Amino acid sequence: MACELCDGNDEDVMWRDDFCRVVLVSDVVYPGFCRVILHRHVKEMTDLSVAERNRLMTVVFAVERVVREVVQPQKINLASLGNVVPHVHWHVIPRFTDDQTFPNPIWGAAKRGSMTRMVDLAKLRSKVIAALS
Repeated sequence: MACELCDGNDEDVMWRDDFCRVVLVSDVVYPGFCRVILHRHVKEMTDLSVAERNRLMTVVFAVERVVREVVQPQKINLASLGNVVPHVHWHVIPRFTDDQTFPNPIWGAAKRGSMTRMVDLAKLRSKVIAALS
């Protein structure tokens, strides 16, 4: 079975190394939404060694810090679901109390119309690169 995260087609990769990559998700409703994706096809975090888990979470937490600084959300959601795509990856999602699904997960039904937020994506990209280089 093909894995869209292994393929990595049409991704806006902000940063990568030999282990994982940080992708900016094209989502006008949740600008600044990022994914941290392990390059290897691994189903669960516990399939990784402790050192690999720590390495991956170091990237996740660095991305969270930068998204908080640049986007200034009221909350960050970190999610690692993998129900649809069983490949280790983390969602770093900036949330606002007036976003269209708050307080529910972003994958839920919209409760209100979407707000337009201006996010400096070039600044986000450069700060992610700086934080991980």
